Amino acid sequence: MKLINIYLNKKDSLGMIYLELLYKRPSKEARMAMCNAAMSIDHAAGRTEYIRTAEDSVSNITGHKHVKIVNSGNSAILSVMSTFNNKILIPDQGGWIGFKNIAKFLGIEALLVPTNLGIIDPDVLINIIEDKNPEALFLTSFAGYIGEQSIKQIYKTCNENGVTLVEDASGAVGDKKKRLANGNHAHVILASTGYPKIINVGNGGFISTDDNKILKSAKTILKIVKADSITCAGISAEIKNASQTLSGTVKACKFLKKELEYSIHKDKRGITIALPVNDPQKVGYELRKKLNVEGRNIITICPRYERINANAVCVEIKNLDLRCLKLENLEEIVQIIKETI
Repeated sequence: MKLINIYLNKKDSLGMIYLELLYKRPSKEARMAMCNAAMSIDHAAGRTEYIRTAEDSVSNITGHKHVKIVNSGNSAILSVMSTFNNKILIPDQGGWIGFKNIAKFLGIEALLVPTNLGIIDPDVLINIIEDKNPEALFLTSFAGYIGEQSIKQIYKTCNENGVTLVEDASGAVGDKKKRLANGNHAHVILASTGYPKIINVGNGGFISTDDNKILKSAKTILKIVKADSITCAGISAEIKNASQTLSGTVKACKFLKKELEYSIHKDKRGITIALPVNDPQKVGYELRKKLNVEGRNIITICPRYERINANAVCVEIKNLDLRCLKLENLEEIVQIIKETI
């Protein structure tokens, strides 16, 4: 059977046509690597090798010299944020909720940077830096996964003013254009490798940097949150697919944004699409019924800090397996959205 024939339009009990899609899973190679690691987990020398291989694979893709593999993306944020004592900056929307929650846990003041639906303007940023004198800026590569941040310009602003730029690149590892998750444009890059991120192994995360002082300052926490051999093996295997996964997802979103002209940040790269609506709850409910993803959800209701603080629904294309991001499926998604909104 050809792959395309797996994804068919089916009818529910009411006779309504709906689209059947696949939720993103770790690759076969990653699953096999994790199984092999599980069988050798008692061997200390083997564990060291799994960790070293995973760290090298991350270093190769980010360009940073120093890497630590941890057990989750939030652990990566906690470890890095714990090295700051004063104020930090985070976007007023389109960031990760962990930025807020972990700052509160650590007793660090997190100041909100005004944005254009998550997108930071470097000219606005410089005024805030000069006024507030923060230690660091935490942001995500894609604002709310929807629109690409001007990371290079933001980094230049931060670097010239003694502010550490921490880029959460969970949705951007492997950028072929080298505009995101690039060690030349961020003091620290961190990421989650849990479901359903670009490096998708079910759990784990990493920190990469050229500033080893940050990792030394977080030494105690890093010992507590270190990843196991199984996670490291999965990362080493799955990171090989990162560029293809990211580029395929961005390409799919570009098509959807072009067809749905009212999409938010339609001219920016992203891995999720956001659509303004008057009644997000109602529209979201209808889309969840029609976009069947093996019983799992790819619709996010806004306002929501992790996306945008406006009435909208997001279709999380990043959650879908590349195999179902075929043109005919994307066209069907467009038709379903147009009929629903």
